Amino acid sequence: MGTASSLVSPAGGEVIEDTYGAGGGEACEIPVEVKPKARLLRSSFRRGAAAAAAGAGPGSLPRGAGGGGLLGASFKSTGSSVPELEYAAAEYERLKKEYEIFRVSKNQELLSMGRREAKLDTENKRLRAELQALQKTYQKILREKESALEAKYQAMERAATFEHDRDKVKRQFKIFRETKENEIQDLLRAKRELESKLQRLQAQGIQVFDPGESDSDDNCTDVTAAGTQCEYWTAGALGSEPSIGSMIQLQQSFRGPEFAHSSIDVEGPFANVNRDDWDIAVASLLQVTPLFSHSLWSNAVRCYLIYTDETQPEMDLFLKDYSPKLKRMCETMGYFFHAIYFPIDIENQYLAIRKWEIEKSSLVILFIHLTLPSLLLEDCEEAFLKNPEGKPRLIYHRLEDGKVSSDSVQQLIDQVSNLNKTNKAKIIDHSGDPTEGVYKTYIYVEKIIKQDILGFENTDPETKDLGSEDSVPEEDDFGDVLWDIHDEQEQMETFQQATNSAHELGFEKYYQRLNDLVAAPAPIPPLLVSGGPGSGKSLLLSKWIQLQQKNSPNTLILSHFVGRPMSTSSESSLIIKRLTLKLMQHSWSVSALTLDPAKLLEEFPRWLEKLSARHQGSIIIIIDSIDQVQQVEKHMKWLIDPLPVNVRVIVSVNVETCPPAWRLWPTLHLDPLNPKDAKSLIIAECHSVDIKLSKEQEKKLERHCRSATTCNALYVTVFGKVIACAGRAGNLDKILHQCFQCQDTISLYRLALRSFQESMANDMDKELMKQILCLINVSHNGVSESELMELHPELSWALLTSLIHSLHKMCLLTYGCGLLKFQHLQAWETVRLEYMDDPAIISSCRQKLINYFTMQLSQDRVTWRSADELPWLFQQQGSKQKLHDCLLNLFVSQNLYKRGHFAELLSYWQFVGRDKSAMAAEYFDSLKQYEKNCEGEENMICLADLYETLGRFLKDLGLLSQAVVPLQRSLEIRETALDPDHPRVAQSLHQLASVYVQWKKFGNAEQLYKQALEISENAYGVEHPHIARELEALATLYQKQNKNYATFKGPKKLYTRYEQAEHFRKKSFKIRQKATRRKGNLYGFALLRRRALQLEELTLGKDTPDNARTLNELGVLYYLQNNLETADQFLKRSLEMRERVLGPDHPDCAQSLNNLAALCNEKKQYDKAEELYERALDIRRRALAPDHPSLAYTVKHLAILYKKMGKLDKAVPLYELAVEIRQKSFGPKHPSVATALVNLAVLYSQMKKHIEALPLYERALKIYEDSLGRMHPRVGETLKNLAVLSYEEGDFEKAAELYKRAMEIKEAETSLLGGKAPSRHSSSGDTFSLKTTHSPNVFLQGQRTLK
Repeated sequence: MGTASSLVSPAGGEVIEDTYGAGGGEACEIPVEVKPKARLLRSSFRRGAAAAAAGAGPGSLPRGAGGGGLLGASFKSTGSSVPELEYAAAEYERLKKEYEIFRVSKNQELLSMGRREAKLDTENKRLRAELQALQKTYQKILREKESALEAKYQAMERAATFEHDRDKVKRQFKIFRETKENEIQDLLRAKRELESKLQRLQAQGIQVFDPGESDSDDNCTDVTAAGTQCEYWTAGALGSEPSIGSMIQLQQSFRGPEFAHSSIDVEGPFANVNRDDWDIAVASLLQVTPLFSHSLWSNAVRCYLIYTDETQPEMDLFLKDYSPKLKRMCETMGYFFHAIYFPIDIENQYLAIRKWEIEKSSLVILFIHLTLPSLLLEDCEEAFLKNPEGKPRLIYHRLEDGKVSSDSVQQLIDQVSNLNKTNKAKIIDHSGDPTEGVYKTYIYVEKIIKQDILGFENTDPETKDLGSEDSVPEEDDFGDVLWDIHDEQEQMETFQQATNSAHELGFEKYYQRLNDLVAAPAPIPPLLVSGGPGSGKSLLLSKWIQLQQKNSPNTLILSHFVGRPMSTSSESSLIIKRLTLKLMQHSWSVSALTLDPAKLLEEFPRWLEKLSARHQGSIIIIIDSIDQVQQVEKHMKWLIDPLPVNVRVIVSVNVETCPPAWRLWPTLHLDPLNPKDAKSLIIAECHSVDIKLSKEQEKKLERHCRSATTCNALYVTVFGKVIACAGRAGNLDKILHQCFQCQDTISLYRLALRSFQESMANDMDKELMKQILCLINVSHNGVSESELMELHPELSWALLTSLIHSLHKMCLLTYGCGLLKFQHLQAWETVRLEYMDDPAIISSCRQKLINYFTMQLSQDRVTWRSADELPWLFQQQGSKQKLHDCLLNLFVSQNLYKRGHFAELLSYWQFVGRDKSAMAAEYFDSLKQYEKNCEGEENMICLADLYETLGRFLKDLGLLSQAVVPLQRSLEIRETALDPDHPRVAQSLHQLASVYVQWKKFGNAEQLYKQALEISENAYGVEHPHIARELEALATLYQKQNKNYATFKGPKKLYTRYEQAEHFRKKSFKIRQKATRRKGNLYGFALLRRRALQLEELTLGKDTPDNARTLNELGVLYYLQNNLETADQFLKRSLEMRERVLGPDHPDCAQSLNNLAALCNEKKQYDKAEELYERALDIRRRALAPDHPSLAYTVKHLAILYKKMGKLDKAVPLYELAVEIRQKSFGPKHPSVATALVNLAVLYSQMKKHIEALPLYERALKIYEDSLGRMHPRVGETLKNLAVLSYEEGDFEKAAELYKRAMEIKEAETSLLGGKAPSRHSSSGDTFSLKTTHSPNVFLQGQRTLK
């Protein structure tokens, strides 16, 4: 754009100078904004053009005609018109002013816009910052919202859980309250009966001084009084001596806590005791006979041999040829065999030790010929003539033609023959070749071991090979539960040894505190029993357990005693598994148990809750020395969770090692003994060996026993033992002085070791003792005597037993599961400090054991000992490669797994550095390699077992797809090597099906289970425990199918599946009732047999009430052994003796009649049972109160018998009488009354008297709902009966409604029990199924009576 000072003429191109008002003027710079200027110029041009046109003449030039234009002409002629110039100037000034005004305004606008832009930029930045802050706030709020929602859901879940727990606590509290109310009613009723009887006696002029001396009347007998009969006692009236009382705990807990208070429902040895219940039977026998010999529980068969110079050849032949065979036989069964003998002791230096060995021995064999040396007479008298426990004895008497035995030999044989009324001693008279005589002896010894000692029946040594599979109990007897019998035996021995202590150590003050814990209202945390090492915690707990078993038979006590750290007893997974198995047994569960430690820890509280909901009394769990368990807070975290109402937990810990989180629990601290008690215990120990301390020595002793460590219970015990041993040696003052220098238990133990070592004859014996203690110290669980003999061939039985005897007396060593162990942890530490301060010694001892057990493996001797010790020793040595090779020995891993040591096996593999998949691959490879070398049927069967074990192991690992392969291979091998219908094929099918169940492939599992069931029925018959197992598995499978398919299956199909499961479960239960099965414990059956033999021997004297009672108990025991004929004989003898001694109308006779009637009922001799029950009822009606529980028991079972026989008219008045008795005993609103009402209503329904039955059902339903809750199983059963009644009356709509509600309750119960709800029937047969014929509807099966 140009400027106004240089405008070019379009015509001539002349430059025209601007001469505005000031000569030439200045060149003006036109602003950029030219639009206003152009407008002004255009207006001026228009005005100038108008003026020029007006002033021009006619001759003027037109526009543009000259050389210039209009603009130039106007500027040229400025001087011609002044007014125009003035006007232009004015216009210019005006325009200039307007321009200035415009420019200023625009500048101001620009500045304003700049300021506004800066302000907007600032505002923009601020808004952007706020936006970012808002976005962050939004994200934060969003996260908070999600957290709040999650917290809300968690709160809702907690609320639901709380509601469930609250309802459960309410139910349990209601049951607990009713229990206490009933106990008070029972006590008040018993009080009234005692007062009335006392008044009657006083009215007859009889002065009563001591109730314990009264006759055996049912109403007032104390259960602890010796020689009395008791039927009415706290556990419910039994038809046998109260010693069998705890046998019915299982049945009582099975029925549920609501009926456990009713002694009407729990009396009778046959109606309520199931033969599966071996654990309860064992516990009962322990309560009655706490002084059983150690040999009864030992895992070792100790055969003590006595011989003379004349029978030395027979003795050597027996040891050389037959002792190894017997050892191998016992080893195969999991027992040790020790053939113990002493050299002919001319100087009698081993007299005390021989006596000790005879007491421990399981069997004594005497080899004699013509003479019997006088030095052996005392041994023979101790073994054969005294023998208070009736142990097996055997005399081998070699005869020789023409020679007569000495008087001593003949006299001994005559005496033994006269005592041989129960076949406890066998005399073998043999003439001829000694080899044949020894073989005959061996045959009898084998039979005695199998039948009398180990308790296996139907063993014929002539038809079975030693160590054969048939001589071992069937593995399948254990079902799907993997159980280690050795762990259980160790626990029983530990408890027995603790209770055998003669010193109470002032525990009475602690017993009341423990009793208060049991009686305290729930919920309460576990009770800590704390104290220093050796303060007597184990002794206190074991003594208190004994008192609880004696005074509270309804209390279920589960105990575990933890040994030293790193031993099997301190492994947390094994502790939880053992306690869970006990809970399963007491809750009548036959389900498989997982071996996964994490799942075990989750399942244990559930099993505890299930059993607590059904057990009528308290459940007490006692774990001694729980702080010895590794990572105890992690593995025992269930302790901090709320416990069920009727569960109490007691744990003992050392003060120093108690977890901090547990210190807030209520604590019972064991104080040291006071100085007087400590002194009196030491003096009593000295007096026991005829040693008397002087006054000065007693004063020194009292001054010494003043600190906490010197008044420690274990310290005082060891002090007394050391003094007693030293006193016999004659150096009492010296030892006393040395003992006073020892201020703690370990230093005292070290002194005892040194003193004993100094008393030994030679250095070789000292070194042997050191080696023995070191080997026991480095072992996993201990060392057996036979292992020590093999490790040290130079060791003799005489030296070994004398060493063990002395170390046992000093509280250093003890026996546990046939192994030598340290009695206390301090003894273990003492040996470590005294002999094993050098790590090279520890490594050397471990290597010695490793070499020994490795040699066993090389000889194909894989025993439970080598499987227990060898992997553990390799782990302690840090030998990963050797441990790896050991684990790949398939038989070692199989042994560990089959005994339930799953967690231990996993820990070894983790130490080696292998995960689950690597484990599976390596086992597969090892099995394939082993299979290549397998030839012959026996090896193929063994291979199938290995494949099955691997499959079960992989299933427990959760590798289901990999578990199928070995199980299928096991099935193929067994079908090929054995037969497609062989029972072991059924076993393979069962295991394979269990994998499919866990895999949720129910169709495959069902087919396999049915095949297994068919094979088992063909092989065993329809009433074998294996059939029960398959039925139970099918029932569980159908239950799972019901649960998984409930959302899309129709009601008819759903109920069909459910009812089928119930049918199988009931059938399984009935089979288990009839079958004798050792459930979990091998020793149970053998113990019952031995207990029966002991009792039988006690009844050979004159007629007394005690002998009659013993005969009654024998009948019960033989019934438990399924020996009904023998049981019948003893029960008849008991009745006859009671009638002779007490008279035919005595209540004890009614008890015998009851038991005989129950036995006849079992044998289906109903007419005879009816007669016996009627006689018992007549006696009890005349002798007992109208509401006495024993009378009610007879009434109930006679009514059941009448109903079974179809004599309904006779049954009705008895059922009505049962209702009256229960109302008087428990009140009109007690569940037991409802039970009696239902039973009566079922009877009326069977008689088609529906009008009479309906109000009874309705009243029972109201009682159940008010007392037990609307969702209780008893409510469901009553609703089902009402549904059947409504259906038969034609009210189908009401029947369907009632049945629907009943099924809802049943399904709720099943979900609570995880699909394993046991049936509630007792074995009495008080169950009636009224089949309907009006409709094929599957859910209307009939009415049921309740117990």
